[in-house]
Amino acid sequence: MLTINVDNKDIEVNEGALLIDVMLKNGISVPHFCYHEALGPDGNCRMCMVEIEGQKRPQIACDTIVKDGMIVRTKGEKIEKVKRGILELELINHPIDCPICDQAGECKLQEYYMEVGLYESRLDTPKVKAKKHVHLGSEVMLDQERCVLCKRCVRFTQIYTKTDDLIVEKRSDKSVISTFPGRKFENPYAGNVVDICPVGALTDRDFRFKKRVWFLSHGKGICMECSRGCNIRVGHDKAKYQDDIIYRFKPRRNDQVNGFFICDHGRYSYKKENDNRLFHPLLNGKELELQDGIDSLKGLIKKDALVIIGASLSLEEIAYIKAWANKEGIKVASLVEDYIDESFEDKLLKTKERASNINALKLLDIKNLSKDLLKECKNIILFEHDITKDLTKEEIKEKKIINFTTHAANSELFEFNFPVASTYEKRGSYINCDWILQKSEKIVQKELQPPTIIEVLSILLDEYMDEDKVWREYLNGSQTLKEINISLIRDDGYKLGVKNG
Repeated sequence: MLTINVDNKDIEVNEGALLIDVMLKNGISVPHFCYHEALGPDGNCRMCMVEIEGQKRPQIACDTIVKDGMIVRTKGEKIEKVKRGILELELINHPIDCPICDQAGECKLQEYYMEVGLYESRLDTPKVKAKKHVHLGSEVMLDQERCVLCKRCVRFTQIYTKTDDLIVEKRSDKSVISTFPGRKFENPYAGNVVDICPVGALTDRDFRFKKRVWFLSHGKGICMECSRGCNIRVGHDKAKYQDDIIYRFKPRRNDQVNGFFICDHGRYSYKKENDNRLFHPLLNGKELELQDGIDSLKGLIKKDALVIIGASLSLEEIAYIKAWANKEGIKVASLVEDYIDESFEDKLLKTKERASNINALKLLDIKNLSKDLLKECKNIILFEHDITKDLTKEEIKEKKIINFTTHAANSELFEFNFPVASTYEKRGSYINCDWILQKSEKIVQKELQPPTIIEVLSILLDEYMDEDKVWREYLNGSQTLKEINISLIRDDGYKLGVKNG
């Protein structure tokens, strides 16, 4: 460990650390455009200038290795004048169109501009014009006039995806971000360049002009699209006279799961949360009130039924379904093979297991059912599992099926459909492909909020139960989860002591 001094404050740092990393981790404001922790230093924007005692001129913090006893200043007339001059150069050709920019409220240039106060331009010549609303490919839109040429997007396709999709073409003040002639930016991780763009040059065509970001509330969630369990920020808003709606998913940093990024498939999966939701029980196509639906459940559940558990339910839900089924004398199984998709897997984040909690099924010893045995069952209870992958519509209609589901898709095929809370309308924990236990918050609250699976089953058993009580009564007894207090698990998760999957 070394000791450096930044703005009269002593900080202990690791030998070999970058000065900008040290400053950011210690809450010290340091303007920067081109530097990104996942992409490393580039040194082209010069915004992170600092004074270092003993150096003749200011140095860039993103390319400075700390040394023991180093004395650094980020404030003072001299260094602030330097940073003001650099920012003025960045603004020379910028259109300053914040009121109509989709990045307003999340723009670093806007923040630095307001801090410095360069409200009057000293430029006498016309600003250089460039192309606006250019569709690069995927869902990425480019406004060349707003670009500060930090090259984060270019380096993302060079360093992270290794696809070299984006380039800088032309020279001097005519330089712009582009693609190779005749090529589109078609990349399954393309949306991340919008996230890492520090200004409004790259925007998301899907989210563009749909909602101002300062109206959004954000919650901490887990992506359900594969067993990686990428951490996401769920942006949602409940406007007047409207329901609570999810508008976007953004990556949430977790160094041991997904780093800074997510795939586009997971990014745009938020749409499924909003569409075709089921809010009322349906008995043979007839809509019921919630209490009438619960009363109907009591008469429809048979002892010879088979319970099938979906692989994206929370750990608490799986444990309680199993406990409820055992008390009722009902068999429990899963159909894990329905979630295996070899074509989806890649070398970055996506896995072949197209569900978030397959390892929880393994941990709780939920047996995998063969499709031959499934066809023999006459009474089936589904908990968030799409059985149309296993049986034809004709075969489904021949059976008595109770379907606990968040969405109304294929509801006409089942005798009874019961609405339950979706992933982001409840608390829960999940075990990803690397056996990392993670938490997801309750984020969205609907006007006609369906109950959670735990709430429904606890009513059927005539007992009070919630996620915390499930942990204490049904999960803490497991050797792997012994004495784990889920409320104390950090945002980056907890690595379980499981040696093989």
